[in-house]
Formats: sequence, structure tokens, C-alpha cells
Amino acid sequence: MTKPLSGRTALVTGSTSGIGLAIAEALAGAGARIGLNGLGTPEQIAAAEAAVRKAGAPEVRFFDANLMDPAAVDAMMDQALGWGGGVDILVNNAGMQHTASIATMPVEKWQAIIALNLSACFYTMRRALPKMAEKGFGRVINIASVHGLVASIDKAPYVASKFGLVGMTKVAALEYAAAGSRDSGGVTVNAICPGWVETALIEPQIALRAERFGGDRAKGYRDLVSEKEPSGRMASPSDIGALALFLCSGAAHNITGTAMPVDGGWTAQ
Repeated sequence: MTKPLSGRTALVTGSTSGIGLAIAEALAGAGARIGLNGLGTPEQIAAAEAAVRKAGAPEVRFFDANLMDPAAVDAMMDQALGWGGGVDILVNNAGMQHTASIATMPVEKWQAIIALNLSACFYTMRRALPKMAEKGFGRVINIASVHGLVASIDKAPYVASKFGLVGMTKVAALEYAAAGSRDSGGVTVNAICPGWVETALIEPQIALRAERFGGDRAKGYRDLVSEKEPSGRMASPSDIGALALFLCSGAAHNITGTAMPVDGGWTAQ
């Protein structure tokens, strides 16, 4: 039986681990060829490629590009647009964060976070979207954050970049809303806005909270999460992958310009 994304090519940035890898695996399972990009040792990159192949990708390529360098992104997009019929699905997932007050935030951290979390997404979208419009099908999925919808202290560049990404998502969605048709699939641009997502990066924060409860991880976990999320539970990377996969489906042809929170009720408060 033909898989729903057979013949499609997806480029997922920041996809050597965590949410990006989970999205790449979800798209691979639906039959897409996968372009990976991200940080990691040669062994980590090889492991990501193997995981995506195992998930079902018929072809996998790794694009080693510094996303903060416009020329490097252009070179990556030249390669990706010339591979397998071009980029049908673009997932902008790469990002970084640094916490400090506005008064103490290093200028170089501001510049780096804006460059990676926001400008890099512009660099990829400006190249991918015109080609998608020509074909009448395309999906851009920007991984923003709950912090693209609400703010927290000590995260000025991160919040600014994610609010900006949500805004740019809406602009691009409007510009390409009429491209294609229901039959061709159309061109959509959406943002996913995760709250807490259970990855290895979160473990130190859980452990720190667990110390308040005599090392009880479950209590530390709930104390951390329920501070913001009424559900008291985190999403998994595969949850984000499943939502991204749905947004790539034909059924999602008229869903565009959205910022979808996956946040356990955080932004409903």
C-alpha cells in the first residue's frame, strides 16, 4: 500500500535528536525521503540517519550547514531543492536558548538566538516557498514555542524570536494561501508551539525539583510541570511528530497561518 508521503521530500532542521528527530521519524514512517540537519558528533549523526531509515525513509541525506550563516543556508537549500524533486516539506526546528535578565543578557547571546531561532527560518522559507507554489503543494512547519504566545522572565531573546517566528508564519501563510488547490494539496504554513516536552534536556530540571521531595522523580516532575501546565504532564517528542505529520496530510490543506499550542492548557489560563 502506498504511504501518504511517498515521493515527497522533507527537510527538517535541528533533527539529529529530540523533537526534530521525532518529526523526521514520523515523516519517514509515512514514506518521505528525509533531509537531516543539526549538531552532533559523526556517531550521533549516523545514529540519527539510521533511526530515520529504520522508521521507513526510502532515502536519507545529512546537510551540514551553519544555519546562522545565510550563505551556508543558501548552499544547503540549493542542494535540497535539487534532490528528489525538491523540498515538499520544510520543518524549521533548530533553536537555542540562554536565560538571563535583559540587563545581564550578553549581546552575543541575543544575536545568536535571533539568528538561529528566527532569521534562519526566513532564510529557508524564502527559498522553499516559491518552489512549493509552483508545484501546488508544500508544507512549512515552524517549531515555535509556548513562548511565542506568552512570555516568561529571563528569556528576552528566546521569547522575541518565537513571537517573531509566529508572526512570520502568519505572513507567509497569507502570501501563499491561494497557491495550489484542494486536489494538489495547497501550500500551508503553520507553527507548532510546544510547552514542556520530555527530552533529555529537561532531566536536570526534573532532578532539581525532585530534591525537594527526597529524590522522588515523579513528584519533582509534577511540581515542575504543573507550575505552568494544568494537565501536569509533558508532551513527548513523538506527540509533536504526530501533529507535524497531520499538518502534512491532505486533510490539512485548509489549515494555515495557525500557531498550535501543545501545552497542557498553559496558554488557556
